[in-house]
Amino acid sequence: MALDSTEGSLKQRGVRLTRQRQILLELIDSTGAHLDVDQLYRMAKERDPKINRVTVYRTLKMLKAGGLVDELDLMHFGGDQHYYETRLKQEHAHVICLRCGRVEEFFGEPLQRLRKQIESHFGFQVLLARTEVGGYCAHCQTLRARDIDAMRPEAKPATKSPASGARERRAHARQE
Repeated sequence: MALDSTEGSLKQRGVRLTRQRQILLELIDSTGAHLDVDQLYRMAKERDPKINRVTVYRTLKMLKAGGLVDELDLMHFGGDQHYYETRLKQEHAHVICLRCGRVEEFFGEPLQRLRKQIESHFGFQVLLARTEVGGYCAHCQTLRARDIDAMRPEAKPATKSPASGARERRAHARQE
């Protein structure tokens, strides 16, 4: 989202884009990462040592209420914290690796078809859609398979029970 359009959206709502608000918006918009409050606070503090945690929370609340920022839980991979991203024009799904926490964004026609199916099936007008998919990325699938293999007991030679040994001896004696 361009900062100019964000500034225009804020002005329409009667909200002034202060230096500290601008820093937070730039961080959310330009990093390309999904940042939590602590990460945003640390990064903003590097740019403006006067910024405080309360300002970060108030600004995020104002940006969410204004529809400029989305708050995500990303399947609570990292616990209960929430992550933030600027609201994009195109809807997308978040694909989260449950092992390493990597987050990918998926854009495409399948999401639009799903939205249309929901609207027609339920007679529902979708205004906002957030989709999260949890699983294992290709790298973590390999690591997980190794972990599972390492946990398996070693293949042991089959041991015979005393009863099966006696049966074998009787069968062998009959053959003689």
